[in-house]
Amino acid sequence: MRRRVRLLGASVGRGYADVAPARKTRRMHDAHVPSEDAIFAWLEEVYSHGVRRPGYPADRWAEDWIQQQFRTFGLENVRAEPVEMPYWEPKPASLTVTPAGGRAIDVPCFPLPLAANASDAAVAGLDLDLVAFDRDDPRRVRGAASLYDVTLMRVPHTIMEKNFATSSYDPAGTFATGAHIQPFGREFQAVMEPSIEAGAAAFIGVLNAYPGDSHDYYVPYDGERRPIPGAWISGSDGARLRDLLAAGPVKIRLLTEATGGTITAHNIVGELPGADEETVIVGSHHDGPWSSAVEDSSGISLVLAQAAYWSRVPQSGRPHRMVFLVNAGHMAGGAGQRTFVATHRANLDRCVLEVHLEHAASEIAEGEDGVLRATGEPEVRWWFTSRIPRLQSAVQSAIEAEDLRRSLMLPPDAFGEKPTTDGADFHLAGVPLVHYLTAPFYLFDSMDTLDKIHRPSLPAVTRAAIRIIDSTAGVSAAEMRAGLLQPA
Repeated sequence: MRRRVRLLGASVGRGYADVAPARKTRRMHDAHVPSEDAIFAWLEEVYSHGVRRPGYPADRWAEDWIQQQFRTFGLENVRAEPVEMPYWEPKPASLTVTPAGGRAIDVPCFPLPLAANASDAAVAGLDLDLVAFDRDDPRRVRGAASLYDVTLMRVPHTIMEKNFATSSYDPAGTFATGAHIQPFGREFQAVMEPSIEAGAAAFIGVLNAYPGDSHDYYVPYDGERRPIPGAWISGSDGARLRDLLAAGPVKIRLLTEATGGTITAHNIVGELPGADEETVIVGSHHDGPWSSAVEDSSGISLVLAQAAYWSRVPQSGRPHRMVFLVNAGHMAGGAGQRTFVATHRANLDRCVLEVHLEHAASEIAEGEDGVLRATGEPEVRWWFTSRIPRLQSAVQSAIEAEDLRRSLMLPPDAFGEKPTTDGADFHLAGVPLVHYLTAPFYLFDSMDTLDKIHRPSLPAVTRAAIRIIDSTAGVSAAEMRAGLLQPA
């Protein structure tokens, strides 16, 4: 008999989830759960090695170090699986702005990943007119440098809760007010495309009303090369350039240089035998746009916490064979997770569940004085969960048991054909999934430092993931998939 489940203190969008009660989970071995300090120490170690863009020395170090940790835990078949992806290592970019009859001004900037640069003969030494992009007349930027505003989306919590979530857990009622500042504008990755399609010769992206007034924004990261150079500038500098344009013509000189090519990075994999030979996969990614504490030093540490826990549990206490996966190339279009799914597709029919763990983030707000401060709350937690009643119930129960407030359960296709996670292609391959993600505005910014970690989330999310995984005991992959409900 099925019952309707509502999370304690929750309001539910689009009707209550019609779910079956979760199987009672077995007793958690509390002594085996890594402590907050232990999980944070792994995170801090990863962060300390510097910028982890795909193929950078810190990312290569992370590949080796994660394998060492897996072997220390006693995992078997620990391996590095190769992944081909683009490489991008920029030199400092320069943007010089000269108003008509005025003195040249140097504007701090950050180059757009994989955009054309001075090593391409067609763009070496560009001196261009600066023209503000006009959506009503985009052709005005043809042959010029397009000054283009990108404004991060601000979505009221109530809109997310009512229009996208299957269920929510917000006992303190924080969703009733405020908005989630997301790390993308409405263009998402396609920030340059309107200017490219209009025939612009360069792109100057203005981070309009961006908290902290930064220009360090690692977007796009879809791994696609683009034919014109581009650079990000802060919102305050963008406003200054618009004032100059209002007074007369403005010339710019943009110089971006980068080392590129194709590299081989590695997905890091380790396994533990379980009660049967069907699998549960637990994953995240090891690269990041900067030193990146949240994105995704925290994800690495959450996977290590799962590996540490399950390695201490007897084989008979593991519901299925456990596969621990830390992907390469998230910042290169998700190359690692796409490669893993393609390489192992023949075995995915025996995967009972794929759990991805990303981003233990604090909510950061900008005060009236413009200073960024932690609110004391975790950033809103997204739990992308397949439309399988027993799985939804297990996730709801785990959220409540660990008091993971400010949680939204979302279907995998809430925002498109697949979830906005590093494990998105598992959904396209038909694998049942639970993906934990937060999306703070600073996710792709150099301000993603250790103080942005929501430390209490580290053990709480670890324990919740253990509960969810343990709920699959005695459930086969076929049984799990047989419960899949189609979207309404």
